[in-house]
Amino acid sequence: MNTLKVKKLRANAKMIERATKGSAGMDLHACIDAPVTITPGEIKIIPTGLAIALENENFVAYIYARSGLAIKHGITLANCVGVVDSDYRGEVCVGLTNISKTEYTITPDERIAQLVIAPVCICDVLEVESLDDTERGEGGFGSTGKN
Repeated sequence: MNTLKVKKLRANAKMIERATKGSAGMDLHACIDAPVTITPGEIKIIPTGLAIALENENFVAYIYARSGLAIKHGITLANCVGVVDSDYRGEVCVGLTNISKTEYTITPDERIAQLVIAPVCICDVLEVESLDDTERGEGGFGSTGKN
């Protein structure tokens, strides 16, 4: 079993938690003193009041949107997926954006995103003059069909 160390940076921070035993993501909560309204097209950085420590450089923490906020209200991550590197020890904050046509208000302690811990493949980088050929070659962006 791997361990995620979590430090509360503020007394009102809510601990990271899984909604169910089978949840891959752990809920991150807004650590704010007052509601924050995000207007259409706006980006707001929402603090969680928490810092984390991953076990080693072979792990990363990804921050993903909560599907309910994204689908029902158009509130999603400004950078699509947040990356918390294994050596980062600052506060975990979530950049949220509103892609809907109506404003949305984040309330204190509201679940705003989910944190997923995943392994990282550390690779040596080797510059080469050429790459091996494949059947696909340089085809991309729809080259394998309509969908």
